[in-house]
Amino acid sequence: MSGKFGKILLTLLVAAGALLVSSPLVYAAEVLPGTGESYTKVLFAVGAMLAAGFAIGVGAVGAGLGIGTAASGACAAVGRNPGVQGKIMTVMLVGMAMAESVAIYALVVSLILLYANPYMRYFLG
Repeated sequence: MSGKFGKILLTLLVAAGALLVSSPLVYAAEVLPGTGESYTKVLFAVGAMLAAGFAIGVGAVGAGLGIGTAASGACAAVGRNPGVQGKIMTVMLVGMAMAESVAIYALVVSLILLYANPYMRYFLG
Protein backbone atom coordinates (compact mmCIF):
# COMPACT_ATOMS: atom_id res chain seq x y z
CA MET A 1 0.00 0.00 0.00
CA SER A 2 2.91 2.34 0.70
CA GLY A 3 4.20 2.14 -2.88
CA LYS A 4 0.81 3.04 -4.31
CA PHE A 5 0.44 5.96 -1.89
CA GLY A 6 3.92 7.19 -2.83
CA LYS A 7 3.08 7.14 -6.53
CA ILE A 8 -0.15 9.04 -5.94
CA LEU A 9 1.63 11.59 -3.78
CA LEU A 10 4.40 12.03 -6.36
CA THR A 11 1.84 12.49 -9.12
CA LEU A 12 0.00 15.14 -7.11
CA LEU A 13 3.21 17.00 -6.29
CA VAL A 14 4.38 16.99 -9.92
CA ALA A 15 0.95 18.20 -11.09
CA ALA A 16 0.91 20.98 -8.48
CA GLY A 17 4.45 22.02 -9.45
CA ALA A 18 3.54 22.12 -13.13
CA LEU A 19 0.48 24.19 -12.35
CA LEU A 20 2.45 26.67 -10.24
CA VAL A 21 5.15 27.07 -12.87
CA SER A 22 2.79 27.40 -15.83
CA SER A 23 0.20 29.76 -14.36
CA PRO A 24 2.35 32.91 -14.71
CA LEU A 25 2.65 32.17 -18.41
CA VAL A 26 -1.14 32.29 -18.73
CA TYR A 27 -1.41 35.59 -16.87
CA ALA A 28 1.43 37.05 -18.93
CA ALA A 29 -0.49 36.41 -22.16
CA GLU A 30 -1.91 39.92 -22.09
CA VAL A 31 1.57 41.38 -22.55
CA LEU A 32 2.51 39.22 -25.54
CA PRO A 33 4.16 41.32 -28.22
CA GLY A 34 2.97 41.58 -31.77
CA THR A 35 4.98 40.54 -34.78
CA GLY A 36 8.54 41.78 -34.87
CA GLU A 37 8.66 42.85 -31.22
CA SER A 38 10.83 41.53 -28.41
CA TYR A 39 9.74 39.06 -25.76
CA THR A 40 11.57 41.01 -23.05
CA LYS A 41 8.31 42.35 -21.66
CA VAL A 42 6.84 38.84 -21.40
CA LEU A 43 9.92 37.40 -19.75
CA PHE A 44 10.04 40.30 -17.32
CA ALA A 45 6.36 39.86 -16.41
CA VAL A 46 6.74 36.10 -15.89
CA GLY A 47 9.88 36.62 -13.82
CA ALA A 48 8.15 39.22 -11.66
CA MET A 49 5.20 36.89 -11.08
CA LEU A 50 7.43 33.97 -10.13
CA ALA A 51 9.49 36.17 -7.81
CA ALA A 52 6.36 37.55 -6.15
CA GLY A 53 4.99 34.06 -5.60
CA PHE A 54 8.29 32.86 -4.18
CA ALA A 55 8.54 35.88 -1.86
CA ILE A 56 5.08 35.46 -0.38
CA GLY A 57 5.54 31.69 -0.10
CA VAL A 58 8.79 31.95 1.83
CA GLY A 59 7.38 34.75 3.98
CA ALA A 60 4.28 32.77 4.86
CA VAL A 61 6.27 29.65 5.74
CA GLY A 62 8.63 31.69 7.90
CA ALA A 63 5.77 33.39 9.72
CA GLY A 64 3.98 30.08 10.25
CA LEU A 65 7.09 28.50 11.73
CA GLY A 66 7.68 31.49 14.00
CA ILE A 67 4.11 31.59 15.27
CA GLY A 68 4.07 27.84 15.84
CA THR A 69 7.33 27.97 17.77
CA ALA A 70 6.07 30.84 19.93
CA ALA A 71 2.80 29.07 20.72
CA SER A 72 4.60 25.81 21.48
CA GLY A 73 7.02 27.51 23.84
CA ALA A 74 4.22 29.39 25.59
CA CYS A 75 2.17 26.23 26.06
CA ALA A 76 5.16 24.42 27.55
CA ALA A 77 5.92 27.35 29.87
CA VAL A 78 2.32 27.62 31.09
CA GLY A 79 2.29 23.87 31.65
CA ARG A 80 5.36 24.14 33.89
CA ASN A 81 4.23 27.24 35.79
CA PRO A 82 0.52 28.14 35.42
CA GLY A 83 0.84 31.07 37.83
CA VAL A 84 2.59 33.31 35.31
CA GLN A 85 0.18 32.71 32.46
CA GLY A 86 -0.55 36.44 31.97
CA LYS A 87 3.10 37.41 31.55
CA ILE A 88 3.78 34.48 29.24
CA MET A 89 0.70 35.30 27.16
CA THR A 90 1.84 38.91 26.71
CA VAL A 91 5.32 37.92 25.59
CA MET A 92 3.88 35.24 23.28
CA LEU A 93 1.52 37.70 21.60
CA VAL A 94 4.35 40.19 21.01
CA GLY A 95 6.47 37.42 19.51
CA MET A 96 3.61 36.30 17.28
CA ALA A 97 3.07 39.87 16.10
CA MET A 98 6.76 40.14 15.19
CA ALA A 99 6.60 36.85 13.27
CA GLU A 100 3.45 37.97 11.46
CA SER A 101 5.14 41.21 10.41
CA VAL A 102 7.52 39.10 8.28
CA ALA A 103 4.54 37.82 6.30
CA ILE A 104 3.24 41.36 5.86
CA TYR A 105 6.66 42.52 4.59
CA ALA A 106 6.69 39.61 2.14
CA LEU A 107 3.23 40.62 0.94
CA VAL A 108 4.41 44.21 0.41
CA VAL A 109 7.46 43.00 -1.55
CA SER A 110 5.21 40.78 -3.69
CA LEU A 111 2.81 43.62 -4.44
CA ILE A 112 5.69 45.93 -5.33
CA LEU A 113 7.11 43.31 -7.71
CA LEU A 114 3.74 42.89 -9.39
CA TYR A 115 2.40 46.45 -9.60
CA ALA A 116 5.15 49.01 -8.93
CA ASN A 117 8.31 47.24 -10.02
CA PRO A 118 11.26 49.68 -9.83
CA TYR A 119 13.27 47.68 -12.40
CA MET A 120 10.63 47.91 -15.10
CA ARG A 121 12.16 51.01 -16.66
CA TYR A 122 15.51 49.24 -17.13
CA PHE A 123 14.03 46.27 -18.98
CA LEU A 124 11.16 47.84 -20.85
CA GLY A 125 12.56 51.25 -21.65
